[in-house]
This record gives sequence, structure tokens and C-alpha cells, in this order.
Amino acid sequence: MTLVLTELPEAVQEAVARTRERVAALHAELPRNGLVVWTAGNVSERVPRPSAGVPSADAPDAPELFVIKPSGVSYDDLSPETMVVCTLDGEKIADGTPAALSPSSDTAAHAYVYRHMGEVGGVVHTHSTYATAWAARGEEIPCVLTMMADEFGGPIPVGPLAVIGDDSIGQGIVETLRDSRSRAVLMRNHGPFTIGRDARDAVKAAVMCEEVARTVHVSRQLGEPLEVPEALVDSLFERYQNVYGQR
Repeated sequence: MTLVLTELPEAVQEAVARTRERVAALHAELPRNGLVVWTAGNVSERVPRPSAGVPSADAPDAPELFVIKPSGVSYDDLSPETMVVCTLDGEKIADGTPAALSPSSDTAAHAYVYRHMGEVGGVVHTHSTYATAWAARGEEIPCVLTMMADEFGGPIPVGPLAVIGDDSIGQGIVETLRDSRSRAVLMRNHGPFTIGRDARDAVKAAVMCEEVARTVHVSRQLGEPLEVPEALVDSLFERYQNVYGQR
């Protein structure tokens, strides 16, 4: 039976509306940072549940949902109202968008990540040039920059070759990142996927993934880059994740 958004508790409807606004706005960061062309790429975010701030009395049985970009729609035409709402099975609910408006072709991958990584609140996929070039070679990006140690806690790993259409890509993402500190994975012959505590965090990881992919590529044109010692990687990661910035 298809869920109907307007029949869900008001607290859930409000959480969905706020999530749609965030996800729509964050899609603008992908072309702004040169991470996508045409309609490629997507951002999704898990809708907060009662335990994450929605009063449980208002939504005792709130379904698990996430918001994602519609498939093949121009970035210029995206708005909160066009963001598609799905269950964690990857099924679109009756969210007020036209029935013919399908969610991203990567929806099954995003849904699999949300089902199997409860700490993940946002997922991003791009075909950004340099990160995708590393993915085409099936080669991880070595941790040769303190920026990489800060952001990813080590190298950016490569995931398996998986074909779009089912949750195979999601399985590869989860298998690769489950025991890694990296918030980015280069799916072989495909491109980068990033995760985060929310969609903004995952978008930041996508921007940083492309930046280090480009820098390390340029470095290799000059010679063999020097890896950051593992002990220093650990201390840099700890400082950046827990001390750096405003808390």
C-alpha cells in the first residue's frame, strides 16, 4: 500500500517539507562546484524521525523516509516541490509530485545505504572529472595531503564495479565504507559516492573528494607524491573532526 504524505502525522509532513527545502538548495552546490554536467548527479537526505527531534507523541509510528532528486530533471528546474520522497525500500510515496515524476536512477543505491548504515543522513553521487578518472583506473586516491587526513582519515577507497538499476551499487558502497573512516568511495568505472551525517555534510565530502583527486593527479605529473605517515593521519583526523572550527 502506497504511503500518502498528506495522511501522515503533521510532524512528519513538516519534517519532509524542511528536508525537501534543504535537498533542493544543496543541489545548486553541485554545478556551482563543477561536480556535474547536464542532469547527472544527485543529493538525498534522510528525513528526521521522532527520535531525531520530532515529538514522538505526534508521530509514534513515523515511517522511515528520504528525499532525493527526480531523474533526468535539469538543475535549473529543481525546487522543493519537485524533490521526490521515498521509503527506505526505494519506493516513491504519494508525495504530491506528478505520478510520472520518477526518483533518481540511483535511488536504490541511496536506499540501501540508509537501510544498512544508520548513522548516515545524507548521500551524494557525482561524476566529477578527476574523482571519476581515478574510478576509471580502479585506483584509490592515496593519502598524500594533510587535507585528506583531515577530511577522510586516510586514502579514498575504490568500490567494486556495479551496474545501475538495483541495489548492487549500494551494496558496494556499504561494503567499502563500513570499516573505513572515508566518507567517499570511488565506484569502479562509475564515479564517486559520498556519505555524511546529513546532506550538507555529504555535499562537502563530494566537493573535497574532487579537490583532492585533482590535486593528487597534478602532483603525480610532477613526480611521486609522498604519503602522510599513518600516525600523523590519525592525529590530523582527530583534530579536524573534534577540535577544528566552531563547536
